[in-house]
This record gives sequence, C-alpha cells and structure tokens, in this order.
Amino acid sequence: MAPSLEDGEIDNDDYYSLLNVRREATQEELKGSYRRLCMLYHPDKHRDPELKRQAEQLFNLVHQAYEVLSDPQSRAIYDIYGKRGLDVEGWEVVERKRTPVEIREEFERLQRAREERRLQQRTNPKGMISVGVDATDLFDRYEEDYEDAPGGGFPHVEINKMHISQSIEAPLTTTDTAVLSGSLSTHNGNGGGNINVALRRVTSAKGWGEVEFGAGDTHGPLLGMKIFRNLTARCFVTAQCGLNFSSRGVRPGCTTMLARHLDKNTMGYLQWRWGTQSSMNTSIVRDTKTSHFTLAMQLGIPHSFMMMSYQYKFQDDDQTKVKGSIKAGFFGTVVEYGAERKISRHSVLGATVSVGVPQGVSLKIKLNRASQTYFFPIHLTDQLLPSAVFYATVGPLVFYLAIQRLVIRPYVRAQKEQDLEKHRESSASDIARKRQEAESAVLLMQESVRRIIETEESKLGLIILNAWYGKFVTDNSRKHERAKVIDVTVPLQCLVKDSKLILTEATKSGLPGFYDPCVGEEKSLKVLYQFQGVMHQVLSPEGEALRIPKQSHRIDADT
Repeated sequence: MAPSLEDGEIDNDDYYSLLNVRREATQEELKGSYRRLCMLYHPDKHRDPELKRQAEQLFNLVHQAYEVLSDPQSRAIYDIYGKRGLDVEGWEVVERKRTPVEIREEFERLQRAREERRLQQRTNPKGMISVGVDATDLFDRYEEDYEDAPGGGFPHVEINKMHISQSIEAPLTTTDTAVLSGSLSTHNGNGGGNINVALRRVTSAKGWGEVEFGAGDTHGPLLGMKIFRNLTARCFVTAQCGLNFSSRGVRPGCTTMLARHLDKNTMGYLQWRWGTQSSMNTSIVRDTKTSHFTLAMQLGIPHSFMMMSYQYKFQDDDQTKVKGSIKAGFFGTVVEYGAERKISRHSVLGATVSVGVPQGVSLKIKLNRASQTYFFPIHLTDQLLPSAVFYATVGPLVFYLAIQRLVIRPYVRAQKEQDLEKHRESSASDIARKRQEAESAVLLMQESVRRIIETEESKLGLIILNAWYGKFVTDNSRKHERAKVIDVTVPLQCLVKDSKLILTEATKSGLPGFYDPCVGEEKSLKVLYQFQGVMHQVLSPEGEALRIPKQSHRIDADT
C-alpha cells in the first residue's frame, strides 16, 4: 500500500503547475508545454558550469513531470495519491496494466479497508451533561418578603436537577459491535442511575439487529430488542420491543416506525408506540442546504399535540442557524426561538428561548464539543412576564458578542498563528529548496526573456513591467501585518507567447521561477503590464485561472 494512504501528507511538487497546464490537459497540451520548457532548460544551451548544472536539475524535473502526466496509469495514480503514490519500490498499490477507472476503483476499495481498520480501533465515545437551573427568584419574588431575611437583597438561584450520560462502542468484528452506556440523574435531592449493554450485528447491507440488557435503581432490570430494515431503496422500518421488570411488575413496551423518502430532500415518518404511554405520531421532515422544516402530529395518552418548526441555515463559515417552532396540545402551548453557531473547529454553541402556557419562560443553552453535549436549561419564571422574555433574548446575545470579541476570536487567531508557525518550521527546508530552484530558473530564463521582450516590443505586444506574487495587505484594519511578496516579472514574461499569457487554476507557486513566500496564507498575483502601448493592471487570487491581456485590466489615463 502506498505511504500516502496511511499518512495524509501532500507533496508540494505540483506537476500541473510546473507545466502550466489544466488538470484536464490533453496529450497535445502536455507535449506543447513540455517542448517549450525543454528548450528553455536544456543543459546544452549553457556553457557556464554552474548554469549548466542548474539547467540539468530543472530539465530533469520537467521531464519527470511530463513522464508522469503523459502516462494514463501514472497520471491516475498521481491524481489520487500525489507524488508519494508513484514510489515504484514494490508498487503494491495497483498493477501497471490497469486502466485509470480500475485504479480509482482500487483506491476506493483500499479506503474502505482502511476505514474498517480504523473502526476496530475506535470507541466512538458520546456523552451528555445536563444541569437544570431554577432562576425563578429573579422575576417571581416579592421584595418585601426578603427585606428582613439574611442576604435577602440577592435573588436565590439554585441547581435543581442534573443528568449525566455516557456511552462507548467496542467493535468486535466488522459486523458486530458492543455498546456500553450508563447514566446518573438527580432531581431535588432524589436520584438514581442505570447501566446498559447492547450487542449490535449488521446482518446485511439492508439491515441490522440489536439486543439490549440493562439494570438500575430507577426502572429495574431491562431486556430489549431493536431491528432496522431497508424495505426498498426509499423506505425503511425500525421496530423496538422491551420488557421492564420493576417492583410494580413487568411493563412491556413496543415502538414501530415506518419512514419513506417522499422526494430528494423530504422524509415522511409514521410511528406507533404501545405501552404505558401509547400513541401514534406522524411527521414530515424537509431538509435542504438552506433550511430544515418539520411538521408533526401525535395522538396518544396522555399527550396529544401538533408541532411545526423551521430552521434557516446561513451559508457562512460559522454555519449559523436560526430556528423557531410552535407546539400546541393538551398540555398547553409552547413557542420557541433561538440560534446556534460554530465557535471553533469542533464546537457549536446554541441558545433557545421557550415561552409557554403553563410552563412559563425558560432559556436553554447548549454546547456541542465534538461528541460531547453540555445542556443548561434555565427556568426563569412560571408566568408570561415580558421582562423575562426580554432578558432571555437579549442577555445571551450580549454575552455571546462579548465572549466572541474578548475570548473566542483572540483564541482562534492565536491557534491559527501557532499552526502556521508549526507548518512553516516543518516545511522550512522544502521552501529553501524551492526558493533555490526558483532563483536558478530565473537565471536560466534571462536570455529567453530578452528575446521575447524584443519580439513583443517590435509589434507593441505584451510586456510584463512588474509582477509580484504572495500576500498583499490592502485592508486598513490589517496595516500592522507585513506584506510577503516575491518578484516574478521574469518568470511571467517567459510564459508570454504570441502576445498572450495564460495561467491555469493550478497553484501558482509551482510555476517555473515561483515559490511560496508565505506558507499557509492567502496569496495573490499582481501584474502590471503594457499592451499596445497602454498600461494594464490585474490582481489574480490564488487558485483562479488568469488570461491576459484583457480590456477590463486597462488603466484609465486619469488613474
């Protein structure tokens, strides 16, 4: 197996960028670019021993890139694995006679095998900590009742309930998994706990089954079974049955759910529950890239209700979501609204305000950190008080903005800078080698560039006056940052042909005469050029194709 399968390292040598061709380049495009660079770097064109040595190194690098990309099998391996996948020692990845399609299929098979190995080493821990807070004294108190009491000037806020649960998975084979879970709960000084063990087996690609055993001081011994089965490509069913042995006797229960894809983004669910709380529930869930909608109705004992919720997903880096719901039934009516946002790579913070009759007003704060959930329901009042609704809405927003500005942003910025510094240190030797190669390439280009400029000047063609590549600081708020750019005027002029310059979307740091002056940071290419005696200028972001000259690049005389 190729080394690149096990470690995620990416080689910095981009053969497409070196030859300045598209990833979909044809054999004719590859051959044309290869011949052009061979003429530029051929060692026999240089008499100076040092220049001849440098030309030979660059010539060999260009030849190596062409050899890989011109061979369909090698090109397919390079596209998938990178340069490390081309290690011919043993070459156990694939057979040479296989087609590119077969190579990609083999890669997918190897990926699945790697996932199975990772599965056997993973416990997939999941946990939740819930802390209920009773803060009704903030809004429902009478001031005269506390005037003579010690500490009566301060509202009394207490924790009245807690719940802790944790589960881990232990893969036994590729089809069998053991799940161990447990929980502890307490409410107003009374509590208990339980522990469950489940054995799950994947019987086929269409279904799985699970047997569960449990014990605890809250519900007594438990014996249950759960089955999942795909009936068709668009429909599946789950069934769950259990027996609960308690001091009150044996309490059986059964739940069955039928689900069907109504269209690409919509699911329909129908659920029956039989036992101490029998009910029938039906719901429709529509989930798209920008929204999530749920409509549900339940008929049962003791609760029957209707519920509708809507969530809008902003298309930003922080994955911001705003949501609202209304639920009405025999227990009363509850309206909820809230938002959640990604605050770091693995953390999502959310807050929801719940206003209902007769429940009152509550604020629910949730933090998801990887596979752990921290939930804080805060009960503010048993009545519908406008002040409680106002503070439950505005308070978390003000608190979040303050924490975001004072804690989260500085932490994320420091973490990013630390990661960049580590990356620079690990790639320092490679960047030094790339810089030396780029400087050598520029020396070898001088004679060719001189001839190209003479030809272009004779027909008022394309002349590169100045070109810089790297990080530019244009935002006034980032004036303290230092620009990190290199002069690439000569390498760009060398790529001019018939008064045209065409750069593909490949990374520009791999172009002949280029290197990366600021590893891990955003880069751009700024070009000042002359065409038909008129000045032009363009700023091209990294990863975008560039074609000059263009009328839109023209600099007005007033400017």
